[in-house]
Amino acid sequence: MQTRLTERVERIATDDRHGASWLAREAVEAVAEAIELGDDPLPLARELVRARPAMGAIAGALGRVIAAGRSPEQMADEARALVEARDRAAKAIAVLLSPYIEGVVMTHSASATVKEALVHTPPERVVCTVSEPGGEGRELVEELRGEGLIADLVDDPDAEHAIGTVNLLLIGADTVFRDGSLVNKVGTTDLAKEAKKAGVPVMVACEVIKLSPAEARDPGEERFDLTEPRYIDRYVTEEGEWPPEDIAVLIDRTPFLREGHALLFGEQE
Repeated sequence: MQTRLTERVERIATDDRHGASWLAREAVEAVAEAIELGDDPLPLARELVRARPAMGAIAGALGRVIAAGRSPEQMADEARALVEARDRAAKAIAVLLSPYIEGVVMTHSASATVKEALVHTPPERVVCTVSEPGGEGRELVEELRGEGLIADLVDDPDAEHAIGTVNLLLIGADTVFRDGSLVNKVGTTDLAKEAKKAGVPVMVACEVIKLSPAEARDPGEERFDLTEPRYIDRYVTEEGEWPPEDIAVLIDRTPFLREGHALLFGEQE
């Protein structure tokens, strides 16, 4: 593998700052570079997926690139299309979430898609958890304040008690499995459970590339946890709003998603 590609893989494998969609873009660009160099992109794609097992967006994006192309040119075209679609997806999700964002909104971790929605439709106040390990909630608070929003930071141990004071728990996604289960930053499950007890809606902003046709499984990274679909009210994607039990319908109609997954994982599962 070219030295620069090796460095890209290492950067993606060790990154603890960016979210799934950003890392998926980096992975797609790495595979596009391999294609331009005349390399077989499949081994690199598999290595990138193994490097970050909790980030379903990486597998979703790379699988679609590999499955879509009968030639290097077609794969390169699909890679460029996915990169361009990333920004459009976040904007579409922000519009669809607009009617639900009001009062006080709590979020966990630092989803770029959630941030886009909050900036698009500023609520009365945003409550951000610190989100250890990593503490990315601190940076998100400052970014939201820089956009003119009123945003408060709450320590993780206090977040479950504060959930009863908000109108909406809005979170991002790293992977969404076929049954509607969610992989997201560790602590998501406990917050979602408390939100259900308090009668607070739990909504997930999720680009389609984060969907996985696989059965739910452990994230494989300590920084993430798996939330059962019964604790989630609705997924909002660029393809519309979906209750967890209907996510499989969206997965089945997404071009190249299942085929790409089979290419990436078929030899291991």
